Amino acid sequence: MDHRWGFLIGFLGAVGLLGSGHGGQQPPETAAQRCFCQVRGVNLKRPCPFWNDISQCGRRDCAVKLCQSDEVPDGIKSASYKYSEEANNLIEECEQAERLGAVDESLSEETQKAVLQWTKHDDSSDNFCEADDIQSPDAEYVDLLLNPERYTGYKGPDAWMIWNVIYEENCFKPQTIKRPLNPLASGHGKSEENTFYSWLEGLCVEKRAFYRLISGLHASINVHLSARYLLQDTWLEKIWGHNITEFQQRFDGILTEGEGPRRLKNLYFLYLIELRALSKVVPFFERQDFQLFTGNKVQDAENKMLLLEILHEIKSFPLHFDENSFFAGDKKEANKLKEDFRLHFRNISRIMDCVGCLKCRLWGKLQTQGLGTALKILFSEKLIANMPESGPSYEFHLTRQEIVSLFNAFGRISTSVKELENFRNLLQNIH
Repeated sequence: MDHRWGFLIGFLGAVGLLGSGHGGQQPPETAAQRCFCQVRGVNLKRPCPFWNDISQCGRRDCAVKLCQSDEVPDGIKSASYKYSEEANNLIEECEQAERLGAVDESLSEETQKAVLQWTKHDDSSDNFCEADDIQSPDAEYVDLLLNPERYTGYKGPDAWMIWNVIYEENCFKPQTIKRPLNPLASGHGKSEENTFYSWLEGLCVEKRAFYRLISGLHASINVHLSARYLLQDTWLEKIWGHNITEFQQRFDGILTEGEGPRRLKNLYFLYLIELRALSKVVPFFERQDFQLFTGNKVQDAENKMLLLEILHEIKSFPLHFDENSFFAGDKKEANKLKEDFRLHFRNISRIMDCVGCLKCRLWGKLQTQGLGTALKILFSEKLIANMPESGPSYEFHLTRQEIVSLFNAFGRISTSVKELENFRNLLQNIH
């Protein structure tokens, strides 16, 4: 087997072995076994569209460090900034391609604006997320390296309400069926867990997949927070690292009444979905017309080369997820279900504007949009296949926001997979 995939396959194989029996009396399970044995440019000022009483996180770790205007490359700045003449021409060409190409200049100015409005509407009908308007005066640039995703102290009823609304109102779940270990619901127990998963298994494959994606995203974020936890905070320094107790509380099979390992299985499901999307979108990035505009031609060419190298590495993965079973039934019913799928996920992307911690909101919005972009790619296979080799792609294109979100979201879920190995090693000798 190709050595490039040795880590992933070896890791999954080791995880599978932890759950295999050999007969006779078994030694006491370690904490690692209980967790893993079953595993196989933003606008942070947008108002919450669902409720008004948002409690803003006052902790300093919730704050976001913004970029100053002179720190942003000319080719990346929005139209509200002044560009150099060359960068302005480059970005204008890029935006024309992203808006279904150039509009016929023989049309009146009013008609041109109308066509661009129609284009914007048509684009939104294919999107799984409600993207921020980067032309808005409230749009700001953020260097993600200066704002790492980690534990901020944002928790309690306000934080739980976000996930509760996502699960209870957007995962095709009736109110009568209670989600296991929901801290806002009373009367947890095995009966409720069994009821929930019996109901879940009775759903169509698409709706089950939707729940698993949301659960996987939730699990991935919890892994990040447990891996970069504030362990020590003094006037001299802050120390961030792995919090084993926090990880156990979220994923240990006993402490979570069997729910934790399910969450980790869903995390791997999310990983495979995003990996598959990246493998399918390669033709879009291979097109000669696709460029990474920063205003530096040499750097742009190098970045594109590195990007294609990563994508071809991903495409070579031998065990990609097969999404052909999705929306494969009656065409009319499949289209209706696909639209429901899109609208539910779009609603979740709007809920991220209700997160009270700005840094949590930043990473929540980015990862949600990244997953939404992955879904858009998976459901656009024919459009991607029919793209012209040159010139604007009229039926399928990705905005700069979608591209940034797609790769950063995959980076986050990949980090989660790696951190699971770290936690498994740390928990190996704990009972």
